Amino acid sequence: MRLFAAAKLLTATLLLCLTVDVSAATANRVSVGTAPSKRPNILFAIADDWGWPHAGAYGDPVVKTPAFDRLAREGLLFRHAYVSSPSCTPSRGAILTGQWHWRLGPAANLWSVFPDRLMTYPEQLAQAGYAVGCTGKAWGPGRTETRGRAVAGPRFKDFQAFLEKRSADQPFCFWLGTGDPHRPYRLGSGKASGMELEKIKLPACFPDHPEVRGDVADYYFEVQRFDRLVAAALKMLEERGELDNTLVLMTGDHGMPFPRCKSNLYDSGTRVPLAVRWPKGIPGGRVSDDFVSLTDLAPTYLELAGIAVPGDVTGRSLVPLLAGREPDAAAPRRASILFGKERHVVAQEAPDQGGYPCRAIRTYDFLLIRNFEPDRWPAGTPLYARATIPGAWLADCDNGPTKSILFTHRETDALHQRLYDLSFAKRPEIELYDLRKDPHQLVNVATDERYAQTKARLTAQLTAELRRTGDPRVVGGGEKFDRYPYLGGAPKVPPSLKLKTPDKRTR
Repeated sequence: MRLFAAAKLLTATLLLCLTVDVSAATANRVSVGTAPSKRPNILFAIADDWGWPHAGAYGDPVVKTPAFDRLAREGLLFRHAYVSSPSCTPSRGAILTGQWHWRLGPAANLWSVFPDRLMTYPEQLAQAGYAVGCTGKAWGPGRTETRGRAVAGPRFKDFQAFLEKRSADQPFCFWLGTGDPHRPYRLGSGKASGMELEKIKLPACFPDHPEVRGDVADYYFEVQRFDRLVAAALKMLEERGELDNTLVLMTGDHGMPFPRCKSNLYDSGTRVPLAVRWPKGIPGGRVSDDFVSLTDLAPTYLELAGIAVPGDVTGRSLVPLLAGREPDAAAPRRASILFGKERHVVAQEAPDQGGYPCRAIRTYDFLLIRNFEPDRWPAGTPLYARATIPGAWLADCDNGPTKSILFTHRETDALHQRLYDLSFAKRPEIELYDLRKDPHQLVNVATDERYAQTKARLTAQLTAELRRTGDPRVVGGGEKFDRYPYLGGAPKVPPSLKLKTPDKRTR
């Protein structure tokens, strides 16, 4: 079977070589804004669990992100960038392939297997003559079908080691990854660094509690560490005289690792910071409110390198948007964006191996979510004694002080119960949020007759788009996502909570 998998990969590579040979002649004719004399370098900096709007360029009053702010100031800042899925493995797989995660087979799930049939943009760029590499967290967690396959490029100790090995006259594409700001955090690190906790703008779904503010500050501390990593990379390129012909793009793989954020389809889980700088190729000092998906990055990189974009790519090249061109029939402005989730952690009650499958469509005015299995727990069961993975506790949500506060204070008063329910209670099949009145997406109006037409229209539009892109949850076969192997573990009850087995269902 391993030889067969390797043969499939070799066949795909040979076909790719033919595509590259045909397109290579156009490689030096790339034109975006002011045409560069050669193909651009590409530096892709991606954080682990960094969500919108936690950057200085978006007006956050506490977190300091000078590197990101520089990219935004000298390049293009996006205010409506979304991931395909608010879960590490599928989000990164969607970025690498340029496809919605529901098209990736087992790679639609966390801790899964990346199929040989899927080609990635670093592999295609390598075939086109780019030096390719990665450091830190790349695709994953999970494993490739053919063991050892470098889907994000060969691994290097750091960016400097890559630059020292790469030929000076060779364009490069480098994946600058990190484990920040993924949990766990060093408790109190944010406050100790000098952050003023009282100035933190808490998400509306969090209780205003000193431990919660401290938890967010600790998250900010690691966001700042990622920003310093990117700043160091920019300095290296500047010293080599290569910064201005390097397209530098900085973002995160999904929202912050907190309740109702990561692993959820609200903006707090799916919307991410995004800024890009390339003075030789795109005009700077701009802000875009266009809907973009991180699945758009792969076709963008390929087009800039003069490579034909494969037909299975569902993302749209951002080249016209980068160039500042007005929308036209060939590149119309999106009126909506899609995203969704399959299994994050095996977090339900035994013997259920499934996840919490859901899809969403977001416009500027509304967010509609379809939950395909509303009888399941959206963040995993709180009844850890019954969990499929023994002891798994609300396991689609990473452990931390905010999660613990929500759980232990859930019966304190009506406010805390509501905030707990927003993160952990079961949800209806359809959720609809009016963003004009409810930008924080807290009040589900799906059963309000005043929104009946909007609900019907967006539901039909979502279904049509999912069908068009071959989503198994709509065209059939969606149950296979629940049967793919799961290679990871699950968050358990923290010993500090000293909980006894719950004797009642917590909503």
